[in-house]
Amino acid sequence: MTITARQATEAVQLRSVRKTYGTGDRAVTALDGVTLGFPVGTFTTVMGPSGSGKSTLLHCAAGLERPTGGTVVVDDTDLGPLTERARTILRRTRIGFVFQSFNLITALTAEQNVGLPLRLAGRRPDPALIRRTLEQVGLADRATHRPAQLSGGQQQRVAIARALATRPAVLFADEPTGALDTVSSREVLRLLRDIVDTHGQTVIMVSHDPVAAAYSDRVVFLADGRVVDVTAALGPASIAARMASLEA
Repeated sequence: MTITARQATEAVQLRSVRKTYGTGDRAVTALDGVTLGFPVGTFTTVMGPSGSGKSTLLHCAAGLERPTGGTVVVDDTDLGPLTERARTILRRTRIGFVFQSFNLITALTAEQNVGLPLRLAGRRPDPALIRRTLEQVGLADRATHRPAQLSGGQQQRVAIARALATRPAVLFADEPTGALDTVSSREVLRLLRDIVDTHGQTVIMVSHDPVAAAYSDRVVFLADGRVVDVTAALGPASIAARMASLEA
């Protein structure tokens, strides 16, 4: 596939992406022809009412699900023709994913959790790289602690460090502050903002929280599986008002 100049400036691009679950009368359309680009080095939040398709968009964009139709391009690679093995390799090497529930291995230390994606990719973790990555999220002094010895916010920062360990082209975050208290949420959001501003990381986050969305460069609003608005950075009150209008 020939890469255009526009694609070269976008870490992720969706073109006419559709996702349908079920068949016949029971078919449900989660994404209905979404065309959207995510520029390199930017922080985007995807929002919408329950059932709007925001999590499905994230999963299709990250290669976790195959769309029913359309094209998904990540780091200049069209995911469509890839085999499942090739998609798995791409996710392990070029995509980072952070979940609401942290998904850390309880028996492993913070540094072992961070190095796990590298081991799964068949690479021996570089101790210096692991240390630098933990330093990046402010947890260099917690390297030998296990998840049970860490606060919720610290566990999520370990999860972010784990996602960053492979130096991914894009970091996806699915409600990363959903299980955290207010103080821990702000720590995680400031960290995401910093890795965009300082390291040029591309971040795509799904959130229902207007305060969280206000940390991003732009907000994509979905409704009924379609993009209904894309705005530059807004304050929490404006974001909340836009969400209220979609839910009305």
